[in-house]
Amino acid sequence: MTEENLESNPQDGQEAADGRAHSELRAFGAAASDAVAHSVVGMERELHHALVAVLAGGHVLLEGPPGVAKTLLVRSIAAALGGSYGRIQFTPDLMPSDVTGTSVFRPSEGEFLFQAGPIFANFLLCDEINRAPAKTQAALLEAMQEQATTVDGRTHLLPQPFVVFATQNPLEHEGTYPLPEAQLDRFLFKVLVDYPDAAMETRLLTEVHSRSISAGPEDLGVTPVSGPELLLEFAARVAEVDVREDLPAYVVRLLRATRETPQLVLGASPRAGVMLLRAAKAVAALDARDYVLPDDIKEIFLPAMRHRVVLDPAEEIEGGTTDQVLTRILDTVEVPR
Repeated sequence: MTEENLESNPQDGQEAADGRAHSELRAFGAAASDAVAHSVVGMERELHHALVAVLAGGHVLLEGPPGVAKTLLVRSIAAALGGSYGRIQFTPDLMPSDVTGTSVFRPSEGEFLFQAGPIFANFLLCDEINRAPAKTQAALLEAMQEQATTVDGRTHLLPQPFVVFATQNPLEHEGTYPLPEAQLDRFLFKVLVDYPDAAMETRLLTEVHSRSISAGPEDLGVTPVSGPELLLEFAARVAEVDVREDLPAYVVRLLRATRETPQLVLGASPRAGVMLLRAAKAVAALDARDYVLPDDIKEIFLPAMRHRVVLDPAEEIEGGTTDQVLTRILDTVEVPR
């Protein structure tokens, strides 16, 4: 179609522009994956969920045993997406001010000046978040929900976009504190990072054994494919993705099923449904679509819900898992045509 045709038919011109915009999002996802692949072997599913969270304005909790590259994955994502990066190693003696910052008296100025903490970054890695007590974990609540933090009565806005990537060891590991429900609910996804299969582990060892121990993502060839302004532009496009009239009702059926099944003692909240739909819009956008399909919702239902519901202890004793219960709900709740 020529430029003259587009001018004579504005609707066709707008459709073409929308098509280019969504193609750009798919290209962005592919470029980010290629960039991260320079330092991380495999983990395509985990990376996809991270990109969805960034575009949906959410945060990601990565849970897995030590040594499965959770921290390296986050560092590589931050390097590939551009923007500032902060890291906090959570320990039992970490104080809230170590996260948010504090006011320091400057004699030369004759007043207290705010010294920003590591939380003031586009991408914040909270490493082993469940090794710090609840008081320190709570320092993130306001930041994750309101994109700001209050210190000594003054509210400080965080850079945009602001995304928290937190890693944690499974709760049965020594020296861990369970995250409270209010904290867990602030995360869009809880992504389980398990050991790789034999073929992937062999490939990993083959490619990684000759690397320098201190090599970071940038040393391994990870270069930025975007920046804060572009990410905000992409997020705005994701917000405009169309949601069919019958899809909110489908999400409500899923939510109510988590509250009514006897295998769960705590079901998902309305906020969980809102975040699920936002994430589904990001899934659609990364697939170069301007509309959400039921399959987009089903694709991310488990990582979006597994940390927002609580398994009945009797079910756990019988060997059941949260994911098994959520999968049964997906299989039994009627899907829109």
